[in-house]
Amino acid sequence: MILPYLALLETAFAGTNIVLGGVVEGYGYGLSLGTKWPYTKDMMQVAAKKDPEALHRIMATLVGLLSLGLLIFYPSPFTEIGFLSIVATALLGMATLFVLAGKLPSPFQGIHDIAAYTTFVSYFLLFLHSEGYFSVNVASFLIQAIEPPHFLYFVVFMGGVVTGTRRMRAKIGDVLNHAKKLAPKAEFSPSKRPDDPNAQRKLQIAWGIHGILAIVFIIAVVILHYWLTFIFTLGVIGVGLWVYKSINRDPLKPGSSIAFHQFFSLLTVVAIILNSLGLLLL
Repeated sequence: MILPYLALLETAFAGTNIVLGGVVEGYGYGLSLGTKWPYTKDMMQVAAKKDPEALHRIMATLVGLLSLGLLIFYPSPFTEIGFLSIVATALLGMATLFVLAGKLPSPFQGIHDIAAYTTFVSYFLLFLHSEGYFSVNVASFLIQAIEPPHFLYFVVFMGGVVTGTRRMRAKIGDVLNHAKKLAPKAEFSPSKRPDDPNAQRKLQIAWGIHGILAIVFIIAVVILHYWLTFIFTLGVIGVGLWVYKSINRDPLKPGSSIAFHQFFSLLTVVAIILNSLGLLLL
């Protein structure tokens, strides 16, 4: 049966696009195509020059087309939720550009990240279901992701809020000075320029909440005996500290740490799914 392979391919596409989003942030390409969405003139030529933002949008198109095909030929709660999450991710992708330009608040970035991870989760669960694990329930898993004990989606959401608050330009430890220095003024609306004296405090609070939620998450997976999840979560926290150091060293181009953080986050999501379904003893 072809469905498991298509579901796994869509999972890989969705995960790759999330990591590509990390590359976009890590190497300073957040507004490389401006606020035009979803495509700009000479998109393929820009992609050929290895602009990760262009590659990110092209991969998103592939994810969307495959999702539509799965919805048409294999209708189910998995493909329905997956398709809706892709639509939400696409629309919120436009919103994130305006977050970076200072025209929308940072929570839009957090909601975008939740939608992107929901896409990944939906098709990974579809893969497991099509392989015969009929106890898989996509709606139940998504509900558990926002309930105690581990608050998975709140961790994801606050990670996006941190990105949106610093606008891929500011140091976590020195938002005000570096946002003024590095961000082109034309990219910010007059009312949203980073000259707000509370900007640095807001970013540090967002980072702190994200960190606290990560600690709550790791305590929860220990209580649940999700040991594979625990191992990958330690990896996420370790890479998160690397991200913090990289951003404060070079806020415009913190480098590969952002992409690695997304990669380990995806591994953690896979682990928590496998652990919650009892598919692994570890």
